[in-house]
Amino acid sequence: MTRAALGLLGAGLSRGMSRSGPEPRPHGKRWLVAGLGNYGLQGTRHSVGMAVLNQLARHLNVADQWKRQHQCCADVVIAYFGEDELVLLKPRQLMNVNGHSVAQAAKIYQLTVEDIYLVHDELDKPLGKVAMKMGGSARGHNGVRSCISCLNSNVMSRLRIGIGRPSHSGAVERYVLDRFTAAEQEQLPQLLEQATELLLSHIRHRSLAGTTCTSPS
Repeated sequence: MTRAALGLLGAGLSRGMSRSGPEPRPHGKRWLVAGLGNYGLQGTRHSVGMAVLNQLARHLNVADQWKRQHQCCADVVIAYFGEDELVLLKPRQLMNVNGHSVAQAAKIYQLTVEDIYLVHDELDKPLGKVAMKMGGSARGHNGVRSCISCLNSNVMSRLRIGIGRPSHSGAVERYVLDRFTAAEQEQLPQLLEQATELLLSHIRHRSLAGTTCTSPS
């Protein structure tokens, strides 16, 4: 057999061996999860979305890996949930301009608005109640309004964390900027864990439904 023929035979065997090897693990989906709030006022009712992000980071064992990302003016950590990649984000800005951080992060990580979750407080739900909402209007929430404006869309998924309303309608601004009472703080651990489980369950369901993406290299 000639040298050229041997070369062709070797190449063919090599290709056959490559095809018979294990298939590479498929890439999962990438999601952006943004906890809305006033960065300098963490611990207040209005920043409960950031408290959920802290709990989520603990749940996914990345609580000690937060890093400041100047490009989007936020604290960011990457976590993995099954085969999915979660970009956890806490804007380092006031609530009414949180959208700038979310939109910039979406650009950096090459995500569409359908890949974004907003986690925020909800006056129209009592403390202890959490719910998922798929898109829709801001319903008076300044952080959500900022995200809708900066992303030019309102289709982002929203995890709403109930904080209840004050008895007097004129006291809303002070109420949301106050810290939780001692009695409310006793409910917080269970509330944060409940919100974390609902969020991850929703992400798992969407991933299993077959939504895919190509993560940037």
